[in-house]
Amino acid sequence: MLSTSTTPRSVIWLPIFAGLCASLVSIGLARFAYTPLIPSLIQAHWFSASDVVYLGAANLVGYLIGALIGHPLARRTSNKSALRLMMLAVTLSFFACGFPLSVSWFFGWRLLSGIAGGAIMVLVAATVLPHVPVARRGLASGAIFLGIGLGIAGSGTIVPPLLSLGLQNTWFGLGLLALVLTAASWFGWPSAAHPATVVISGDKSSVPTDPRVYLLFAQYAFMAAGLVPAMVFLVDYVARGLGAGSHVGALIWVMYGVGAIIGPVSYGFLADKLGARLSIRLVLAVQALAVGLLSISSSFTALALLAVILGSFPPGIVPLALARVHELIPQHHPQQIAWSRATVSFATFQAIAGFAYSALFNASGWHHGLLFIVAAGAIVVALLLEPGMRLLNRHDRLQPALN
Repeated sequence: MLSTSTTPRSVIWLPIFAGLCASLVSIGLARFAYTPLIPSLIQAHWFSASDVVYLGAANLVGYLIGALIGHPLARRTSNKSALRLMMLAVTLSFFACGFPLSVSWFFGWRLLSGIAGGAIMVLVAATVLPHVPVARRGLASGAIFLGIGLGIAGSGTIVPPLLSLGLQNTWFGLGLLALVLTAASWFGWPSAAHPATVVISGDKSSVPTDPRVYLLFAQYAFMAAGLVPAMVFLVDYVARGLGAGSHVGALIWVMYGVGAIIGPVSYGFLADKLGARLSIRLVLAVQALAVGLLSISSSFTALALLAVILGSFPPGIVPLALARVHELIPQHHPQQIAWSRATVSFATFQAIAGFAYSALFNASGWHHGLLFIVAAGAIVVALLLEPGMRLLNRHDRLQPALN
């Protein structure tokens, strides 16, 4: 085990770099590189428009599965072996997606990439952070989440030039990039996880019972439902829905990536200054407004600004929700149980929302604006859950007195 008090700085940053590479490959590229490819997949007649959007949801379903099996997989092997295996799985899926043999073939590989992403996201912080000095763990966590934003921005930057080489070569190019990052991170993973990172799910005494924790689970779930349409359909909305073309769609996606880079740092700063509870309220209000405006916006300037705001949301709410867990639960072990459940809650609603939005998109005749309106409603629900619970609790306290 590395000693966090005497470990050289270069050795400390090796596992952080490995974590960044893992989040970049498994989420930043495996999930978000698909979004700028949607118009080309449809135009190249690889799949029908309805099939393409359902294939996008396959990754979200896989993410839920991965979040559930990540810890069991690590217990059977090790955190390091599981992370390496999952990065290889994502890399292989990119190359496999270069062959549009059938919808089921493509669905299976997109599902596998999602499983790998979910497993990596539940394992990566628990693997890396125990080997980082406490004073640097906030920075290290931000660096790991930064990989998601870099992947989003990178996908918007490299996909257009790759598409000039053909759709198959685009998938191969993404696979080659994932392979390079997997190789670069291979020896950066620490050998063993700190004992404090092990979650004993059977310890019922450590299960959090504070109702505010369950409120956070519900808010986090509705946040997941609210971020899916922009995450999956933004480029298609700009390119085909508004008729601006794939080039403009890719530019808007780069702005979404810029927001994703800014999100973790800015949201973490908000949590430090205002507290996680108030920060969540503020962020939800801004996001609901931004998603709603997206449904009626068509100018490049407005779309670019909204893309930055919306892009900050998926990676930004992760450290924000984690900070709220730490506010509500001071003990380390119950924190891990709560965070694991919050991740599953998020992944479940994200997967359900992925298929629901895909069905709504096809049933409405490819009406993008309707998806954004529904998403704004989901975020408003998340915002209103807390005052709604306060009113309910107040009613429950007053009822005995009235009787």
